[in-house]
Amino acid sequence: MAATLLSPHLLLNPKLSIQNSASKFPTPKSRSTPKIRAAFSDPFVLQIAESLEDSLSSSSTSSPPPLQKLRDASSQTVLSTPWPSRKDEPFRFTDTSLIRYSQVTPISHPPTSIAISTDTQFPNLSIVDGHIVYSLSNLSQLPTGVFVGSLSSLPSETITKKVSEFVANFEGDLFWSLNGLGTPDMAVVYVPAGCRVEMPLHIVYYSVEGGDIGSKKLPVSNPRVFVLVEEGGEIGVIEEYVGVGENKCYWANTVTEVVIGEGAKVKHSYIQSQSLSAAHIKWTSVQQGSSSSYELIEVSTGGKLSRHNVNIQQVGPDTVTELSAFHLSVGDQTQDLHSRLVLDHPRGYSRQLHKCIVAHSLGQAVFDGNIKVNR
Repeated sequence: MAATLLSPHLLLNPKLSIQNSASKFPTPKSRSTPKIRAAFSDPFVLQIAESLEDSLSSSSTSSPPPLQKLRDASSQTVLSTPWPSRKDEPFRFTDTSLIRYSQVTPISHPPTSIAISTDTQFPNLSIVDGHIVYSLSNLSQLPTGVFVGSLSSLPSETITKKVSEFVANFEGDLFWSLNGLGTPDMAVVYVPAGCRVEMPLHIVYYSVEGGDIGSKKLPVSNPRVFVLVEEGGEIGVIEEYVGVGENKCYWANTVTEVVIGEGAKVKHSYIQSQSLSAAHIKWTSVQQGSSSSYELIEVSTGGKLSRHNVNIQQVGPDTVTELSAFHLSVGDQTQDLHSRLVLDHPRGYSRQLHKCIVAHSLGQAVFDGNIKVNR
């Protein structure tokens, strides 16, 4: 199915409105993450939230301000968000019982010994079980001024403030908030104004730790990447998710945020080939400035439960947004894509193409595409 839309100047439905994307969370009184209280009505969510907090408490280093801001906002949201069920409209066709009835345990450290091949011709960043591993990365080919690495290693306070300005300004669902609460670090991709990165950046997410089938053990990782491309900048980003070990059971709960400045361009590729016994929940949130271009091409074939939430917000006129996806379900798998594009300004062009193949009697494909043209 394909859809092409050019946002008009006139309001077609005066009742349509957009929610304010600014943060609604109260300003934290301290930099320490508030301990999740046991008064929450959903014991399973409470259990996960507390285990995520405990897995981070062993770190002796203080979190950078943007990361602490994210954790504070996420902890407040988790307090009021129950676990999704089939009675909730966004999950009406998506069964999350694979996670709900497992023993979810956070992965607090990457494995001590890693036997992984990183054969790629592009600049690459390796993230293992949610943790950045520089020994498996190669960033030497990046142009001067471009930064790729941990939030705590940002080269200047100016860039840190820019990142902090956008962090926690969007409200996703429970999985978005659990990632914000449990991510051990945030990988940052920064492209300064007017800089064109010729070679794409290859970010590879490895899932190493996992339980055996039937054990009910489900280790969870929470990798998070923030991409900031300033005015006139250009970059290609390839995100690839792979499982190390056949049929391992684990949960990759991942978030990618992309902020595209005026006249900037981002080409984004997403490849998901996780274990067929794994749960893979991904959020991609994009903010497009005026005259910017964003292109997403995704291929999803792995995971027993795979769900991709895409949210794109137009914050200026003359934007171009192109989304292409192919999902393949060859076994007892659910391949789910929920996309939402919000157009608030004139001359916003968008095109979306989604194709899926279900090649098994127990397989399932879900697609929910939403394009909203506001006043």
